[in-house]
This record gives sequence, structure tokens and C-alpha cells, in this order.
Amino acid sequence: MTYRVAMGGFLHETNTFAPTRATYADFVQGGGYMPMVHGDAMFSACRGINLGISGAVERGREGDWQMLPLLWAGAIPSAHVTQDAFEHIADALVTRLSVAGPLDGVFLDLHGAMVCEHLDDGEGELLARVREVVGPSVPVVACLDLHGNITARMVEMADMLVGFRTYPHVDMAETGRRAAEGLEYLMTSGTPPAKAFRRLDYLIPIPWQSTDLEPAASLYARLAELEGEAVISASLFMGFPAADFNECGPSLVAYGPGAKAALEQLATEFAEAEARFAGPVFSASEGVAEALQRVKAGAVGPVVLADTQDNPGAGGDSNTTGMLRALIEADAPDAALGLLVDPESALNAHAAGAGASLAFDLGGHSGVVGDGPYHVTATVETLSDGRLVAQGPYYGGASLNLGPSACLRIGGVRVVVTTHKAQLADREMFRFVGIEPETTDILVVKSSTHFRADFTSIAAHILICLAPGPMAFSPSDLPWKHLTPGMRLGPLGDAFHPVD
Repeated sequence: MTYRVAMGGFLHETNTFAPTRATYADFVQGGGYMPMVHGDAMFSACRGINLGISGAVERGREGDWQMLPLLWAGAIPSAHVTQDAFEHIADALVTRLSVAGPLDGVFLDLHGAMVCEHLDDGEGELLARVREVVGPSVPVVACLDLHGNITARMVEMADMLVGFRTYPHVDMAETGRRAAEGLEYLMTSGTPPAKAFRRLDYLIPIPWQSTDLEPAASLYARLAELEGEAVISASLFMGFPAADFNECGPSLVAYGPGAKAALEQLATEFAEAEARFAGPVFSASEGVAEALQRVKAGAVGPVVLADTQDNPGAGGDSNTTGMLRALIEADAPDAALGLLVDPESALNAHAAGAGASLAFDLGGHSGVVGDGPYHVTATVETLSDGRLVAQGPYYGGASLNLGPSACLRIGGVRVVVTTHKAQLADREMFRFVGIEPETTDILVVKSSTHFRADFTSIAAHILICLAPGPMAFSPSDLPWKHLTPGMRLGPLGDAFHPVD
């Protein structure tokens, strides 16, 4: 039987404490995702890259589905999605859906942590609008990010929610495939499965959510073990711990006759793992000093420092200067930092030309407390138009456009300055301006975890560093107002209680 399936996507991870909001133009540009696409263009745009929609489309082709493309849009994490952007994109998606004709199913590639200027639960609202169009009997399945803050409304409006199982997210396309397989199961059976949903009770710092580390590695391995005849699908969502609304936090979702029992088992294991979500962290100066010491001791490969609090994958603008200052003040002899997003400095470098030496006020333009522009004299080492193909496991062959870019050198420190924002999670994001990451002693990456996908294999050591930035390492450092009372602000941390 050939199934008629509507397919689309709308992704944003919202840090409500971040300095910059997501506009419609940000979704058009993509910022590390593929640019916005409508209709049939979606199929060619997503082919062969690591996105949920890509895996779902591939599975649909194998199943000989008649796929009806709606639209796909994603923007790099930031503060709230503007009302204009949400309504424009949601209306376009739902309008296309309403004229698609009779459907056997709907597949949506979502994130799960979208907060808008005018509503807290972006995905719940979108799913409700989709459900209003297709009615109660057409199965609706969504592929979601591991960091989704899953709401009761999302669970109610979708027949199945399927989450990533890796962080770094090297399984985005694979998760889209699994979600599409779940949709085919529902279309074939004709009966929605039993649902089980539970919100968990402590927030986890982003770097310790990595499935390359314990205890997350073991917790996610359990999901596949529990799936079978009685459990069609099980997902653990770590949550995105920087979205100030009532339903922020980790959660579990399972489907099938054994869903409730599986959920109880997973919740117990999550509770028992709490104390193990921990690890060492360094200030900017401590991290650089430790890296220099390890280089001096004979580190084989680069020492990688994660500038986690300015991670653009979590709402940072990728322009704070704390780590750069620490490198220069320590007179690091062989170091590189990226990406520093500063359109004006990139433009000035291009105007001056390669080989020129001039003064820059680098970065620091987002008003982050404790940060500001860094006045330095630098040599323009190389220039680029910012176009590259990121071949590593996270981006998975995506074409990126970082806009006019430059490599600036200050002593032994090189800085990758770009016009557009993207998380540095691929070695090509150093190479495109002439920096060879494998042979550089110290690499500073504006990322929390996704960089591990392409850098762990070459890194002698990985250190988590804390310089001023909008994505607090510890959720307890954020000025929460609307979180669920009693939610603990970190593993073994204090419970949140709102101040009247």
C-alpha cells in the first residue's frame, strides 16, 4: 500500500536568557542548519545530510510513500522566536497542509525546546494546529532533539514523539528514520499506542549531558534494550536547561502496552545516576594555564578548550572575548580560537587585505556581564568568503555560509572571525581559513559538546572552561522565575522556589 504522508519541519532551541532573538530572516539563512525550503526543494536540500528530515525522507522513499512536502525551517539557538517569525512559518506550514488532500500520516522534524515571544510551547502550539487540520484519526509523529523540553500538550497532540539518542547529535538522520518507521507502524496498525510520559526532577549542565560520557552513555543504551514487542518506542529527553517556563526539564516518553513499566524502570535509573553527572571545570585563565602545562608535558595532539558559556548551539552569540583574552595574556605560542562572530571586524579585515596589520575591537558586542570588545592589533593572515562543507559527523556534509571571514593573528594566537554564526563543531571550520587543527597545540571552540564528534579523535585532552557568556554552565546561576517549583537546579542541587 502506498501511504500519503505530509512532511515538514520547524526547529529552534530557545535560551530565554540569551541576548538575541530569532527573526524570520534567521530561519531563512539557517545558521548551521540548511536554509529555509518550501515544497519539493526540501527533498533535494536535505539529501545526504545529518538532519531528522533527511532520514525520514530516505525511509519514505524505501517505503514507496507518496511524500507531500510542506516546508522546513531551522535557526541556530538564541533567545525567543519572534511572534512574526513563528506565525509566518507556522501559517505557511499549516496552510500547505490544509490543501494537501487526504493523508495517511504526518511527519514533522521539530526540536522540542521552542519558546516564542507570545507563547511558551512552540511545538505544542504547532502540533495542535496540525491536529486541527488533519483530525484525530491521522497519525502525527515528530522527530525531536535530545534537549527537548517536552510538554504535556506535545504528548497529547502527537501520536508518537521520538528523540535523538546521541549528544553530540550524530544520529539526527537516524532518529528521523526511526520516527518514520514509527509512523509507518501507526499507519499500518491503524491504532494509536498507549502513551506514558513523566517529567523528571533535576536539571543537568549541558556538557555533562554528553552521551560520550557516563552516566548518559548507559542511560541511552537502555532505551534500545527496552524496546521490543511491548515497547514500540522509548525516549529520554535531557531537556534544555535555559528555558524559563513551567515545563522545562528532563522527561521520559514511551509508547506501547509496556510503556508504563518501561518508564518506571528508566525513571529509577535516572534518579540513581544523579550524582554521576559531574566533572572538572576551569576558569578561562586556569584552563589556558592547564592546557599550556599539558602541551609542555608532551601532549600528543591538540588540547581542546570548550568555551561552553558562549556556545551558539545554546543561545550564545559566539562573540565573547574571555577565552581570547586568556590566551593572549598567557602568551600562548600556538593556539587558535573559533568562531568569533564579528561582522564589522571581518569587513575591516577584507578591506585591509591579507598581510595587513591594524587595530580591531574584537567581539564583545552582546552586552554580556563581565565581557566587552577586546582592543588588539592583529595581522590579517588569510581571508575567505565563508563558504565551506562541514564533513564531520555532526554537520554530516552540510554546506555552511559563514559570510566574509578572516584569520587574524595576535602573536601566537589565531582567531577565526566570521560574519554569520554557527557552532564550531567541525574541523573544516578552522581549515577554511588555513588553520590545521591537528597540528595546533591549543584549540578553543565555542561549543559545549557537539565539537566532540569531530575533535575527540585528535584531542590529547578536552577541558571545559567558563568565561563570561549567556549560557550559564550551571542552571543554578540563571535568574529563573517560572520553572516548576521543586525542580532541582542541578544534580544534587537546591530546589527552585519562586520569589513572590
